[in-house]
Amino acid sequence: MACEYSKINCTCTYPCSRRGKCCECVAYHRRNGEVPGCFFSKDGERTYDRSIDNLYSDYRKKGY
Repeated sequence: MACEYSKINCTCTYPCSRRGKCCECVAYHRRNGEVPGCFFSKDGERTYDRSIDNLYSDYRKKGY
């Protein structure tokens, strides 16, 4: 699997050392039982709540 590195395409607004480094970001959040910000809607991402429950709630709000 190729690992993406692009701060230009990164939709996460949280300023961290993994921003734009997709493989590092996904691995970090998986270790913590979380979901990366790029999986959320813009409003959901801005909460900085990366829990699976919040992702589910975010998707339900958007009607997915």
